Amino acid sequence: MSENKLLFKIPKPEPKIFVLSGLSGSGKDSVLKELKKHDLSLHFVVTATTRGRRQGEVNGVDYFFVSVSEFEEMISSDKLIEHAIVYEQYKGIPKAQITEAISSGKDVVIRVDVQGAARVKSLFPQAILIFLIPANEDEWKLRLINREGDTEEQLQVRSKTARQELDRLNEFNYIVVNPQDRLDLAVKDVIAIINAERLKVNKGNPINE
Repeated sequence: MSENKLLFKIPKPEPKIFVLSGLSGSGKDSVLKELKKHDLSLHFVVTATTRGRRQGEVNGVDYFFVSVSEFEEMISSDKLIEHAIVYEQYKGIPKAQITEAISSGKDVVIRVDVQGAARVKSLFPQAILIFLIPANEDEWKLRLINREGDTEEQLQVRSKTARQELDRLNEFNYIVVNPQDRLDLAVKDVIAIINAERLKVNKGNPINE
């Protein structure tokens, strides 16, 4: 009897870049923390920021909390994929965080604001953009009010920026609603997106269509 031969070969998928973005106060940090509790074999990129550390946040886990001078040194040394001043605070994505993960073959998750998501997409066209949004405007405003460390002026800036960001929804691949007190629903949807993208064969139409 002849030896069985492999009739087909499953191609090795390229590492994927998932960008979790959305309005300020939409719950990006909360969704990210819950995703880390699941065995998804993902590398979670840690963003650098000059904003103050909130209660319960851990340096190097939630963010890299750095001074303005340290951040500006990262800019001048070309250590960032992208950076911006968001609500009068620096935020940026360390370059090594992405390149090292991709080189190891791992899928990457990046948490970033809307303008940062556009920058990542321009550098990595294959990136999958997910827009996180509260269930309604009243819920969103309540979240902003309950945030720590924001002045009234900063809250007004966030509100104005949010309306501009909503005009860019068509730049994203997915929208995920994060209802108040139902974080599990948003996390479930994000995991479904990750699994679906990992199973996708191509980005276009089926060959025979």
